[in-house]
Amino acid sequence: MNFASDNTGPVHPKVLAALQRANEGHAKPYGDDPLMAEVRARIRELFEAPEAAVYLVATGTAANSLLLATLAKPWQTIFCSPCAHIHEDECGAPEFFTGGSKLTLVEAEGGRMIPEALRAAVLAEETRGVHGQQRGPVSITQATEKGTVHSLAELRALTAVARDFGLPVHMDGARFANALVSLGCTAAEMTWKAGFDAVSFGGTKNGLMGVEAAVIFDPAHAWEFELRRKRGAHLFSKHRYLSAQMAAYLEDDLWLDMARAANAATARLARGLRQIPGVRFLHEPQANIVFAEWPRAGHRRLHEAGAHYYIWNGGLEGREDVRLVARLVADWSATEPGVDRFLEVLRG
Repeated sequence: MNFASDNTGPVHPKVLAALQRANEGHAKPYGDDPLMAEVRARIRELFEAPEAAVYLVATGTAANSLLLATLAKPWQTIFCSPCAHIHEDECGAPEFFTGGSKLTLVEAEGGRMIPEALRAAVLAEETRGVHGQQRGPVSITQATEKGTVHSLAELRALTAVARDFGLPVHMDGARFANALVSLGCTAAEMTWKAGFDAVSFGGTKNGLMGVEAAVIFDPAHAWEFELRRKRGAHLFSKHRYLSAQMAAYLEDDLWLDMARAANAATARLARGLRQIPGVRFLHEPQANIVFAEWPRAGHRRLHEAGAHYYIWNGGLEGREDVRLVARLVADWSATEPGVDRFLEVLRG
């Protein structure tokens, strides 16, 4: 009954086996290993982007920050939602790596950025001449931190606003696979065909030990990204261990299988929660995250039974009828018995 985070889940056995194979003998460092050449070709094929620049880093924060630093100038502002990971969970890393770009928050509904709000936010900048921040990249999270997913039409509406002002667009795809499975589309349809310039293609939250791919659709930005990655201390010398993970991730669509498993477990959990009196959803679950609330008594029973998840607005001590919000996240290893046991305990 562990729904604390998809970061807490195990590494898939096929990924561990790939690491073991990669550990045999010697390989060139810094991304010149043969496995990285395979990964680059596979990602280009996956995204239908034969000229795309593809790089690996170990964390989502590094992927987001380095890509945004490549797309933004220090005197520009980056437009993002209030619940974006780059705003709430990266300790100012985007500002640090860009050399000073600020973040401008754009109104969102259920985690999804609103196109009209983006236009208003963009229009509000470049109004103070040399004294104010200039307009910079737009960063959109897919799937969102609220467990919702922008539709393809919503993505295109947002990128259309950015294009009206000549602004590049970045996708924080830490849960890219979960969103893709939810929409039933292709990687190309959800990225460059929808108007994106770069994407952080996540793996760590979806069964990898620690790898994210930075994919840049305009190769003119490639050299700057390489320099920023090195200068920012995110170029691995023993790069083959990153390459091995991503190669296993892509082989036989393992990345999609794991995302489908996580999404299916979440859907089963959501169906069960709907049948329990007193449970209310804050957002409609569309990927592998559920935000729901119920009385404290139920939370107490679950924790006493060994359930692991985060309570968003309080602790277990206090009046039993007070409603507390739970964030429940399923990873690829979530099981039907684990979901069913969680629901059984909550029912009481």
